[in-house]
Amino acid sequence: MSSNTLPDPSSVRYEGPWTHRDVHANGIRFHVVEAAAGAGSPPADPGTPLVVLLHGFGDFWWSWRHQLTGLTERGFRAVAVDLRGYGDSDKPPRGYDGWTLAGDVAGLIRALGHTEATLVGHAEGGLVCWATAVLHPRLVRSIALVSSPHPATLKAAVLRDAKQRKAWLPNFLRYQLPRYPENLLTTDGGAEIERLLRQRVSERWARTPEFAETAERMRTAIRIPGAAHCALEYQRWAFRSQWRPDGARFMSTMREPVRVPVLALHGDRDHYILGSTVRRGHELSPNRRMAAIPDAGHFAHQENPEAVTAELAKLLA
Repeated sequence: MSSNTLPDPSSVRYEGPWTHRDVHANGIRFHVVEAAAGAGSPPADPGTPLVVLLHGFGDFWWSWRHQLTGLTERGFRAVAVDLRGYGDSDKPPRGYDGWTLAGDVAGLIRALGHTEATLVGHAEGGLVCWATAVLHPRLVRSIALVSSPHPATLKAAVLRDAKQRKAWLPNFLRYQLPRYPENLLTTDGGAEIERLLRQRVSERWARTPEFAETAERMRTAIRIPGAAHCALEYQRWAFRSQWRPDGARFMSTMREPVRVPVLALHGDRDHYILGSTVRRGHELSPNRRMAAIPDAGHFAHQENPEAVTAELAKLLA
């Protein structure tokens, strides 16, 4: 595909040991991917524990390919989602606030035929996990986060920790500008997304063929019409809401402790979200277990998928 040709949303429906579906929830259509249990297998039993996998900024469902198959092989129903505005999911002009995003996940759990699920999120997908656990606690069995501290914890770390502020804040502020960030993410065939990925993963993984394949697919996904703008709206709401009543109310609500089991995963070579930040805020998740993932940066679930999947299996067990 030419770098000047805009990808069709269906271009992210890659073939593999999984099936692609459209699921309607919270008023929009979501593209979800579910690993196949085996040839000729019946549809997933509602009694099988559901695991919903939520990607981070500038990403899409492909981020969870290893966990899709690994968790299914262990007897769980694993479903990866293109979040609102990403991949082949709908891209409405509104709804990128914490309340609506939590409602998306709650609606998906019900639409998939379940009454509860374990949520697994990377980066911004993890923030959606935190919000859903607080706002819809009856639907959440447990949550697992990959490099995704509690939103109140992240805010405190950025304000008080100079090293975390230097790593996280510049891009966040840059993304508040009009138009420029959309152009930044989509020009030159989406090269900025590859730059961000390379900057945040371990040097070892950045030299692998899998990194090259992942970068190319992320570059395609971010150039789908509307995807870059929607991705940026997540961060713009997080910024704008700080000075509005809805944002103050959201952060106040989020300070309610999460009582379900929480697994906090962190790559030991992640220089974007620091380990010290992830370790903060125990009072907000008193039933939390932490695990460092060796030889991994910010995308630990892709860089060391076996270790991440093994830790998730412990949580689910």
